[in-house]
Amino acid sequence: MQERSSSAAGQPAIVARDLRRRFGAVQALDGLGFTVARGELYGLVGPDGAGKTTAIRALAGLIDLDGGEARILGLDPARDGAVRERLGLMPQQYSLYRDLTVGENLRFFGRLATLPAARYRERAARLLALTRLAPFVDRRADQLSGGMYKKLALSCALLTEPEVLLLDEPTNGVDPVSRRELWALLHEFVDGGMAVVISTPYMDEAERCHRVGLVHHGRLLLEGPPGRLLADFERAGHARPTFEELFIDSIGRAA
Repeated sequence: MQERSSSAAGQPAIVARDLRRRFGAVQALDGLGFTVARGELYGLVGPDGAGKTTAIRALAGLIDLDGGEARILGLDPARDGAVRERLGLMPQQYSLYRDLTVGENLRFFGRLATLPAARYRERAARLLALTRLAPFVDRRADQLSGGMYKKLALSCALLTEPEVLLLDEPTNGVDPVSRRELWALLHEFVDGGMAVVISTPYMDEAERCHRVGLVHHGRLLLEGPPGRLLADFERAGHARPTFEELFIDSIGRAA
């Protein structure tokens, strides 16, 4: 994957600075920080409980922080309503209407976004073509495969053509072919200038990102372009390293 600088297109599109959030006795975010440029795909990679979902929710302005700050296109997502029109979110458990068809779900979310009819038709047709869901426009959501369901959820999140897209484990439970297709779609939008943060527990998906942040217990253990991280790890004496080995090593050194 080609390396991209987070300052290549001016100010970062996404800023997470010293994010802190506690839920009872659990410190979900413990000083997590990173930036993402326009036209960059940034991966938050880590196991369940690492703080990835909490970070996504903080960037979307859905939770209050105990400390630190989140900024989307220079705006506070928790307090500035202008962020809503420029931000797309695909939660881990995306709430499509399962008794509605593909087309009906798209129309519903288009109306929620108050898209003019002509603009909605243009965008929906393009997304249906990109996701190859056009032949299934009359199929109910509860009759879709896991991969098709996720592509419909992604289409609904992209209807507003957001400048920033946040995705929380979008490939979880998706078959290998659909995972590859989802990643190809994301890269197409990123190539058009969109800033994307994607969380994933799958270490093999790290190499599909421009940069990754390895996250554990709400902290950033290691960050950088995946190729460089593996190359540095190999130079440190690890033959044919994998991200699983790199992650375990990083946890050991952070302990």
